[in-house]
Amino acid sequence: MLEFNNVSKSFWTGTQRKVILDKVSFQVPLGESLGILAPNGTGKTTLIKMMAGLEKPDEGEIRRSCRVSFPLGFMGGVVGKHSAMENSRYIARLYGLDPDYVEAFCRWLCGLEEYFDQPLGTYSAGMRSRFTFALMLALDFDIYLIDEGMPNSTDVAFNRKAGDLLAERLRTTTIIIVSHQAKVLEKFARKAAVLMDGQLHMFETLEEAKQLYDYETQG
Repeated sequence: MLEFNNVSKSFWTGTQRKVILDKVSFQVPLGESLGILAPNGTGKTTLIKMMAGLEKPDEGEIRRSCRVSFPLGFMGGVVGKHSAMENSRYIARLYGLDPDYVEAFCRWLCGLEEYFDQPLGTYSAGMRSRFTFALMLALDFDIYLIDEGMPNSTDVAFNRKAGDLLAERLRTTTIIIVSHQAKVLEKFARKAAVLMDGQLHMFETLEEAKQLYDYETQG
């Protein structure tokens, strides 16, 4: 389970204090994937980073009684001057996994061919996204964190393979996905929440969350 207890988080923008969470409490039990709708600028990436332990709360407590992934797209832990091959083996060792397996899985899913043995610093944004997504799926987590959905790739074959794998993971793992578009959440989660004005409003269905979201953002 991932649990937030009276968690607060805010930033000073230079002119005002921007509140991301204001004494927010909620739970995400294993087996109940959650979609979070959040308008741009409300702090959805900060929320995902807090779930992963990359951002600390100002107040309150975040409990992780399970293995929580790094966010999709987060490149922390990988080194630009090293190749995808070197990075995949290094990350595998960090997580206590078989480096041969993680390297082979990433090679298969990425489809980067000879670029897999080139430094990440030479990659386009799309290539880096493909590698990070493959690396996340290669590792063994109970909860996968996704910010805005599928990787930004124009490679149709990769998107199809990655989407199929993610759908398969839904059967055995839990996914928390944050987006400003309801349609991004539809295939991943039934339960949903809306992040707005420092509060996380939880609903049993995505449709209920979408009604509040549409009212607040379009009204």
